[in-house]
Amino acid sequence: MNGTVELIIDGKPLTLPTVVGTENEVGIDVSTLRAKTGCITLDPGYGNTGACKSAITFIDGEKGILQYRGYDIAELAKKSTFIETAYLLIYGELPTAAELQGFSNQLTRTQMLHEDLRFHFDAFPPSAHPMSILSAMIHASGAYPSAENRGKCPKDAFPFQAARLISQVRTIATSSYRKAHGLPPTYPKSNLKYTENFLHMMFSLPNEEYQLNPEVVKALDLIFLLHADHEQNCSTSTVRMVASSKANVYASCSAGVCALWGPLHGGANQAVLEMLEEIHNEGDDGSKFLEQVKNKVGNRRLMGFGHRVYKSFDPRAVIIKEQCDKVLAQLNVSDPLLDIAKKLEEVALHDEYFVSRKLYPNVDFYSGIIMRAIGIPMDMFTVLFAIGRMPGWVANYKEVMDDPDSRINRPRQIYTGETLRSYKPMAERV
Repeated sequence: MNGTVELIIDGKPLTLPTVVGTENEVGIDVSTLRAKTGCITLDPGYGNTGACKSAITFIDGEKGILQYRGYDIAELAKKSTFIETAYLLIYGELPTAAELQGFSNQLTRTQMLHEDLRFHFDAFPPSAHPMSILSAMIHASGAYPSAENRGKCPKDAFPFQAARLISQVRTIATSSYRKAHGLPPTYPKSNLKYTENFLHMMFSLPNEEYQLNPEVVKALDLIFLLHADHEQNCSTSTVRMVASSKANVYASCSAGVCALWGPLHGGANQAVLEMLEEIHNEGDDGSKFLEQVKNKVGNRRLMGFGHRVYKSFDPRAVIIKEQCDKVLAQLNVSDPLLDIAKKLEEVALHDEYFVSRKLYPNVDFYSGIIMRAIGIPMDMFTVLFAIGRMPGWVANYKEVMDDPDSRINRPRQIYTGETLRSYKPMAERV
């Protein structure tokens, strides 16, 4: 049951209501604070601020819980697929067979880029980062309305636009990869499923058929599913911020890509590989590095271990570790970086120093290893994160648009600059 709290400001009491979520999370509703007192709250980084109510994803970092629409992530990873989970996130319920087929058909119908967009790729230099291309091309694709949806109101067009965005993000991502590597363009195949098509567009060549490895397909689909949403993180909050202005879904999700690009957000699995490369270049198998971490020598940091949100364990890491082991066994890849990764994992899971500090391998550690083994270049890691996160962004966009009480986001600030002063002519300035 919702209750109240009392806040004392300059000796005057103010009663504020509390809000309790369905998982018993408690928040203090301060929406009337400024109007009644002239005060605002200050919370740099919003670490203690609930910016919205959402019914999409629930996380309990203390207990290692992650749920999409009430379904435990472990159960979805075992029984569902990325596309079925995408439908669940966006529309709130698991689809019937007919609904899933209809959603899949929409993904297939919309997976081709408008051919004019192919010329946009030529404007980027070969050295352009694929995240830069992804953000720009998502925004550009919104400028090419389909005849199927031209003239429809935004709400009626949403199912089509959502499927189109989730589908075309793969096509844009693989096109940027192929341009950067001087490879001829590829087109999606209507007989391939979502993740199979991604691998086909990434790696196939005109003179030979790309052979799909079922374990690789499963591992990549699992990576997408495990990253499909993660509550109000930086990029998701960015999508909601842009959506609050009633911008379209392409502009909102393009902004999400920009936020995800930051090394403090989406670059974690890339940081894992950079760490492994550094260890290898020093001629170390990981043993010396781990001792330096334990003894705090040279500001060494163990990337891909522990998590800011999950204090006991990352539930996604438990799931993906098993598939990581299967992929490495299946591909039988000979790679010194992967050997170092196995060494770090073994020590971190059993050494008291790391166990007591909860420095366990997280999802970024295992996903980085899988992508390395598959042959995906490091600068594409965050792009794959964006592909996986697209359903969550779209779901949050829809939630903002469906909320009749939604208002444009406009955070306040505590001003710390100069007080009022007079303009000085140039001659008087020193």
